Amino acid sequence: MTSPFSKTSDRPGQGVIALKILPPVTPVLHSLSYQYPLKLIAPSPIDLTTTVPPLPTIKSQAPSIVHTVFILTYGGGLLPNDHVSLNVSTAPGARLVLLTQGSTKIFKSEIASTQQSLNSFPVIKEGSTQCMVVEIADGAALCYLPDPIQPFADSAFEQRQTFNLSGNGTGNLCICDWVCEGRPARGESWSFQRYVSLNEIWVSSAGEMKQPQESEIRKRLMLRDKVMLDRRSHIDVDYRAKVNRLGVVGTLILRGKLFDKLGQFFLDEFQHLPRIGGRVWESGEKEDVEDSIRERNARHEREAGDGLLWTAAASRGSVIVKFGARNAEGARRWLGHMLKLEGTIETTFGEGALLCLR
Repeated sequence: MTSPFSKTSDRPGQGVIALKILPPVTPVLHSLSYQYPLKLIAPSPIDLTTTVPPLPTIKSQAPSIVHTVFILTYGGGLLPNDHVSLNVSTAPGARLVLLTQGSTKIFKSEIASTQQSLNSFPVIKEGSTQCMVVEIADGAALCYLPDPIQPFADSAFEQRQTFNLSGNGTGNLCICDWVCEGRPARGESWSFQRYVSLNEIWVSSAGEMKQPQESEIRKRLMLRDKVMLDRRSHIDVDYRAKVNRLGVVGTLILRGKLFDKLGQFFLDEFQHLPRIGGRVWESGEKEDVEDSIRERNARHEREAGDGLLWTAAASRGSVIVKFGARNAEGARRWLGHMLKLEGTIETTFGEGALLCLR
């Protein structure tokens, strides 16, 4: 029997999130679609003017409405040969929060039983991939703070996330990309076969050519950050030793005027980290210290207890924070505390933006 419905042009794992402006200046979720194994859930948007003090007006004069979309997968993870492709676009001045409801688990991939020689590297039959392309309009802001990727033993996973700042390149980004060692309760510690994560930020602008009816799009690569752990080329490598026995490593990327204060906060706090020769070893009475310094010292003690290491640097208009901890909870606790302490995320996107860091 012939189906009366037209065939869909969407491919498995394909998803679309599109924000547009409803005249005069109201951002709305114009399009939300997905195919298995991807699932997208969009709760009702929130108006920050009803929950927090009024925010500074942005150029687009858009209201303080924040849309939230949860990125999920059926079964809580990706199986071998699962391929997810997500396209996200924002309207000028819109604010979008992307979250998950738990760590994205990467399930075991099948290893070929036959090998060319006894010394050949493992051959992965099928791995899983995830690709996300985000178009950010002028004045728009994206906050992407998901749970960490959790690759199981013998799994293979590749991820590519591309963020295009269109128009004049005045979009704003807060991106967290982190991965944990697997399932330590089952004795797993960086025992997957392959993990690759690539993040790129491009700035594009349209310029008029000599012919008035023609235009060209120029794209400049402003940031490329890649993490690759691959046993296919180093079969005997001990990644646990290479990451200094950390249980989670990650990257936080900040860009745009909206996050300038947050980026400077991380740079300033990094300068205050304890360093050799930085402490005054003098006997006598302890000097009175300010509350902020006392709080910072207490945080440093907690970081040491969690085995947390981190660094921050500015590069080509972005601030990059690299961090690692003994386990995911320690990193979650530190990053959530830092973002809450500075305050930009909560006042701009609402406290729900930090859901994955609680």
